[in-house]
Amino acid sequence: MADGQDVSSGSAGSAGSAGSDGGDGGDGGDGGDGTEDDHVVEQDVAWPLLDSSAVAAIATFGSEIAVEAGEMLYRAGGEPPNFFVVIEGEVEIVREGPDEAVLASHGAGRFVGELNLVTGQRPYLSARVSQTGRVLSVEPDQFRMLMSTKPDLSDTIFRAFVARRRLLLAGLAAGAILLVGSRFSPEALALRAFATRERLPHQWVEIEDLDDVGAYLADIGAQPEDVPVAVIATVVLRRATPGEFAALLGLSYQPVPGSVTDLVVVGSGPAGLAAAVYGSSEGLDTISLDAVAVGGQAGASSRIENYVGFPNGISGSDLIARAAIQAQRLGARLNAPCEVVGLRAERGFHVVVLADGSEIAARAVIIASGARYRRLAVADLERFEGAGVYYAATELEARLCRGATVAVVGGGNSAGQAAIFLSQQAGRVLLVVRRRELVETMSHYLIARIEAESRIEVLTHTEVRGLAGDGHLEAITLEHTATGDRETVGCGGLFSFIGAIPATNWLRGCVSLDRNGFVRTDRSLADDDVNSDVFGDRDPLPFETSQPGVFAVGDVRLGSMKRVATAVGEGSSAVRSVHDYLALHA
Repeated sequence: MADGQDVSSGSAGSAGSAGSDGGDGGDGGDGGDGTEDDHVVEQDVAWPLLDSSAVAAIATFGSEIAVEAGEMLYRAGGEPPNFFVVIEGEVEIVREGPDEAVLASHGAGRFVGELNLVTGQRPYLSARVSQTGRVLSVEPDQFRMLMSTKPDLSDTIFRAFVARRRLLLAGLAAGAILLVGSRFSPEALALRAFATRERLPHQWVEIEDLDDVGAYLADIGAQPEDVPVAVIATVVLRRATPGEFAALLGLSYQPVPGSVTDLVVVGSGPAGLAAAVYGSSEGLDTISLDAVAVGGQAGASSRIENYVGFPNGISGSDLIARAAIQAQRLGARLNAPCEVVGLRAERGFHVVVLADGSEIAARAVIIASGARYRRLAVADLERFEGAGVYYAATELEARLCRGATVAVVGGGNSAGQAAIFLSQQAGRVLLVVRRRELVETMSHYLIARIEAESRIEVLTHTEVRGLAGDGHLEAITLEHTATGDRETVGCGGLFSFIGAIPATNWLRGCVSLDRNGFVRTDRSLADDDVNSDVFGDRDPLPFETSQPGVFAVGDVRLGSMKRVATAVGEGSSAVRSVHDYLALHA
């Protein structure tokens, strides 16, 4: 077997019952066009051979150890591993289990690992010594030091990690994480969506496609009432939730008693990720927390076409993946799902309270918790949420509605982008708009594309009045508000984009909010807040709230522009204010 050669081939799924569901393959690097030449280039990037000077430089961060054939350097499901460089011998990357597969082999001059060494995630593959020899072992703290102080080596290692994750998403490694559930289950959809947004290689099995559900589940140690099920290494999660799944992978926050961090960023949309990138790059110990998944609403956007630097547009998931890995590479810790439920000032610090009761003491806090989509005022909505009613239009939701008639509700840019994206896979798209015409709320370039797409039908002066279906959405009732006429139409999916409300319930009583729940900052603060004793003789800093040392950016902030580029700018700029605040309290 050639050193460093990827030996995976095809999908992990078996015909008719399972399939690789690890995302679209993007993971923070430059994307190709999917040609065979691109795959060859990716292979070359994924398996670099280090020369003697590079190995010597790495040796100053670790120690050399002897290894024997059959020895495990690390196992799937274990603690985050060390970074290993093979000096002599060979190490195999293995997907363990009844259908064990060797995915890659590393000889002298190769290094072992992929993006989990950057993210801190527990491994889902194992590393086994196949030929006796010697390896360099670099512990996680020293590996982070290596990545921050040796830029040339860091670039080579990081590019290889990104390329390897791409290859893992498309190959046999997907079988290392198994998710089993019903295509009609909101709980299963939430689990799949989390795995997809976190770019975790995984295999998805729909119980509707299995010949014998009971026998299949029994083979993995579960029963029908246990779905959705997640299987990682030897661990079986029954009735799995995203939170439990994340904890098993080491993605959730692990409290350290008595510790104080420089900066906590609440929310990981574009504003929060920009704050995490700039905070960590400028030497601040930075923790990012998100209640759902890294990316916020932008991470669920099918395409962003007006972000500077991407003339052909970029999907929200790709943009977020790039920013998230950038933040983690610079040292920020990104944790999700991790819900923040409170904030208080105590002894000169800010205490962030989490839903599980744990607390994080911080010197400064940036609020970037964004907004949540409004819910339709229609009966039975909750029954169909996740089972035909969705608040994001990504590849995952589109697969569930392929070939069917779908409805997109809303007249803004998010609704327009969703309609265009879905029209490529759905049989017919109804764009339901309560206003008289799209020009009142949507960008002209989107309107032109919608008008040119024959599969999109725009219904103005129209609202959804009813939902129907047996377990999953099958039909909706529409009312033409100008006439009062109603019509029931078959519908395999309803996508709601009807505006958003700030996610600030956890902040009431902590900082000043306007009547709609948006956070007041600097110039929008009331005179009573600015003139209170907490600020002393100084004015509030840019983006600072009524609580000194607490800042707000992005959609959650009163007066912000609801655009990705603006959110990124605010998140970046707020870190300057954090530095100014910390300097005042040094």
